[in-house]
Amino acid sequence: MSENSYEKEIRQLRLEVAPGQTTPVRIDRYLAEMVQNATRSKVQQAITAKRVLVNGAPTKASYIVQAGDVIEAEILKPKIPDLAPEEIPLDIVHEDDDLLVINKPADMVVHPAFGNWTGTLVNALLHHTGELSETNDPAVRPGIVHRIDKGTSGLLVVAKHDTAHQRLAKQFAAHSIARTYQAIVWGHPPQEGTFDSLIGRSPRDRKRMAVLTDGRGKRAVTHYRVLEHFDHLSLIEARLETGRTHQIRVHFADAGFPLLADEAYGGASIRYGSNTGFRKDLFQKLFKRLGRQCLHAKTLGFEHPATGAPVAFDSPLPPDFREALHALRQYCQ
Repeated sequence: MSENSYEKEIRQLRLEVAPGQTTPVRIDRYLAEMVQNATRSKVQQAITAKRVLVNGAPTKASYIVQAGDVIEAEILKPKIPDLAPEEIPLDIVHEDDDLLVINKPADMVVHPAFGNWTGTLVNALLHHTGELSETNDPAVRPGIVHRIDKGTSGLLVVAKHDTAHQRLAKQFAAHSIARTYQAIVWGHPPQEGTFDSLIGRSPRDRKRMAVLTDGRGKRAVTHYRVLEHFDHLSLIEARLETGRTHQIRVHFADAGFPLLADEAYGGASIRYGSNTGFRKDLFQKLFKRLGRQCLHAKTLGFEHPATGAPVAFDSPLPPDFREALHALRQYCQ
């Protein structure tokens, strides 16, 4: 991307290298991994221009970061392109003058971001509705009150105008939205329980989130119950009290029960039981068929922003999830 593709405004950043940082890594690579939408070439340009300081002094791209280092950086912001409506099919569960409830497929990104400016739910919605609310960053996420990961299927609500957006956003902030998910996880968690922890970006990998124990992060609360046990796996239902990035995936992985086929959090390999013969072949096929974490946003309930009446929606499990369940019930009882 050329220099003209970037805004003149720069991001001013301050990072402290985590105490657990022991793997040797160059600072240009470290910043490219830790700073959202930063490329290694842009980091190197900032270093050359002496816009990156380590412990108050200019550095070189080859510097190996150390635990406790304080990094101050000024990196050019990427320019956000104009959003274009795109004729993409939508599974609309409900629509009225104020909102839509969408059943999102697992392969769709919710809102445009670096590397995914087209083919998103927002592009599809702009084509379907013509306009959306602008409360939540109109340049990037018009209408989007909340989101689910690209690899997660299921329900989300979209606001058509600012008043609906504001009223829905207040319900999310008050944790009064009723949301349940279903997932297949490795292992056998206790029959029911609650995860209550701080979740934030992993100090080792910017693309992953983690349970943090150093006081950083935001509180995340997940209630769950086991619906069905299999040989070394379980079908669970999770109810979100908060809505942090990757919350369900992080909570179960941290407890030793990663979601089936979740490559980012350790679920895309056989975690429990034998890894030979028929069982190995079975799970290799399941991983390939799913190609994503086995997680579905199944129910969604809230007060309608116009009428105040309670509304509730349910979506069926998608085909890949149902096929995984069928295989486990047939071969892993």
